[in-house]
Amino acid sequence: MGGTDVTDGWDWRRGGETPAPARPPGAGAPSVGPPTMPGADRAPLAPPGSGPTPGWPGPAVGAPNSADASAWWSDALADPWRDPAAPTAVVVPGVVAPGTEPEPVSDPDAPGRPTLRHLLLIPVITALLAGTLGGALGYAFAVRGGAGAAVLGGAPAEVPALAQRKPESLAGVAERVLPSVVTVRMSSLGGTSEGSGFIATADGHVITNDHVVAGGTGKASVVFNDGSTAPATIVGQDAESDIAVIKVSRPGLRPVEFGDSDALAVGDPVLAIGSPLSLANTVTAGIVSALDRTMQAGEPGGPVRYYAAIQTDAAVNHGNSGGPLVDGAGRVVGVNSTIKSLVAEGHEAGNIGLAFAIPINQAKRVTQDIIGTGKARRTVIGARADGPTGVVGGGLRLAEVEPSGPADGAGLKVGDVILKINGRPMTEPTDLTALVRKYAPGSVVTVEYRRGSARQNTSVTLAADAK
Repeated sequence: MGGTDVTDGWDWRRGGETPAPARPPGAGAPSVGPPTMPGADRAPLAPPGSGPTPGWPGPAVGAPNSADASAWWSDALADPWRDPAAPTAVVVPGVVAPGTEPEPVSDPDAPGRPTLRHLLLIPVITALLAGTLGGALGYAFAVRGGAGAAVLGGAPAEVPALAQRKPESLAGVAERVLPSVVTVRMSSLGGTSEGSGFIATADGHVITNDHVVAGGTGKASVVFNDGSTAPATIVGQDAESDIAVIKVSRPGLRPVEFGDSDALAVGDPVLAIGSPLSLANTVTAGIVSALDRTMQAGEPGGPVRYYAAIQTDAAVNHGNSGGPLVDGAGRVVGVNSTIKSLVAEGHEAGNIGLAFAIPINQAKRVTQDIIGTGKARRTVIGARADGPTGVVGGGLRLAEVEPSGPADGAGLKVGDVILKINGRPMTEPTDLTALVRKYAPGSVVTVEYRRGSARQNTSVTLAADAK
């Protein structure tokens, strides 16, 4: 009430007394006179100050013994109103003189506003904890990954163009051709011979060298790029051209893309792919070292093979035979067949940078003949040379000209000296046979020859022999 404290003005405590039970609900108070204590024979209570001790109520006159009296209820001292029927007193708090207020005391447990020091400490401590945790995690990952304290290598640089493996790069070409290259195995009485080959048709025809399958028992198999194997059967072979065709039954085969061996130039980049020394899926790189390199090869007692070959410095070894030689676009331009070596005859030869491949135009023609008829046609000119003339200007002297043959039909005669065929100089008897077999029957070639002291040119239509 307007800043005053309200109290009932009575203190219900009596010295030595214990609180009495509260008045039962519904008990009425007397209509007049001061309140009485229950169980106290209705004796009136003395007002404050009338007892023996000032400010402390004592027993009223005529009140019963204090041992028999009690308070109304047990928590009378905690009740703010005490007896609702008692008269009230208004207590006005005293005025505090200026300068006598007690000094304020702060509660040490009460939360206070953070100071600038506290605000600066919080991020510093947080950063220290984060750094410690990050360092611990980094060390743990480094130890788990096997890394030491040293940092190896320089800062990453931009990847060079050659490392991006574009389709026209050597890596891109190898990736595209490798699934079409196989390892060829042929059982024989002496064991198993091994070479290479490549898929020529989607229905399973594989081109390889004749000398890879020659002398076998007919039981062949191929190993694909993914390591899987399949049995193969021999479709046909031609010993003199060193081309053989086998076939496998397997769905999803990817044939190679064929190029044009007549369009090659010395210096063109090439890849040799195969299984040298049983190392499958081997890729070596080089260039075209020479074209129309005429060669004669064969084993003692075996057929004589003639090549107007593509010479390359790509590494080729035993086991590469029958594998593809591909150009920079991934097109097959030759069939790797033989190498030159410095070792004695009968000893194992290794790569010295002189390898030779059958031109793919010739290999394709022979393959088509074998698939179509089971055998290949052999291209002839109808003449035979007996060796170099030994005179200035070189050339090959004709020792025999078949009647009604291609050479005879072009007007060539015994004793004529063949100087060039399609611009290619003739120096050895092998040159005439190897170069003529490079062309298909029916091809027309220009022959430059000398009869006596006169030089002449003629055109010869090549033919297939009668066999």
